[in-house]
Amino acid sequence: MAAGSTLPRVRDPITWLGMGLIALTRQVGEFSLFAFQAMGWLLTRRPGRTELLLCMVEVAVQSVAVVSLTGAFIGMVIAVQTYDQFRFMQMETQLGAAVNVSIFKELGPVLAAIMLAGRIGCAMAAEIGTMKITEQIDALWALGASPMHYLVVPRFLACVLMTPLLVLFADAAGAIGGWFFAVHVLGVNDAHYWSHCLGYITTFDVLGGVFKSIFFGAAIALNACYRGFHCGAGAQGVGQAATEAFVLSFLGILVLDFFLSTFLNGLNDILYR
Repeated sequence: MAAGSTLPRVRDPITWLGMGLIALTRQVGEFSLFAFQAMGWLLTRRPGRTELLLCMVEVAVQSVAVVSLTGAFIGMVIAVQTYDQFRFMQMETQLGAAVNVSIFKELGPVLAAIMLAGRIGCAMAAEIGTMKITEQIDALWALGASPMHYLVVPRFLACVLMTPLLVLFADAAGAIGGWFFAVHVLGVNDAHYWSHCLGYITTFDVLGGVFKSIFFGAAIALNACYRGFHCGAGAQGVGQAATEAFVLSFLGILVLDFFLSTFLNGLNDILYR
């Protein structure tokens, strides 16, 4: 340390690693407490019907178009990317199985959730963050209302209930988009396309994707609300909260998808052994 300096210079990488782990542990702990508080309010007191319906409209109705459009183009992209390989192996008629298995098991739920994280998660974090820096959350406390019950619980329920519905829209749009491009553009036989599709897709595959989307919706809502409640000061803080909400929701969706897919594959082996 230079003479006359009052601040220590931390150069040891072990020290930096320790500081990072402490900060990560603190963040995980604060998020866990936030989630437990939200679950406590959810189990002890129902949210207001009007607020819940408004959140459901914002999450579901205003997202149907973009989620369906995403699903349709994903189905067509999968058809384009797999057609050449299947044609090389003279398996063009099985293109429907490859397209729909990919959509129903993985891409439909994951991409629909990512679209919601970008559209709804960022909006929730920015809205609650703005309420925090303008002291509207403090005003709720002063009026005797719980911000957790009034702000978090309706948004959490809306995401948990509406994300599976949006995933079904994305799956249906993806299946139709893949079929349209494969049959009407690439020239795959219509009957063979659907026969192979129905031969490979099971009810468990469809319900498994819907099951995963419930956890995706919960992760999006909790993370977005948490970032909003812990928003920094000013417009920069709101923007940073919205960005962090999307990035961490995106990572959370991928991590949850890995563990849930592993669990569902094991369950599928047990049920259909």
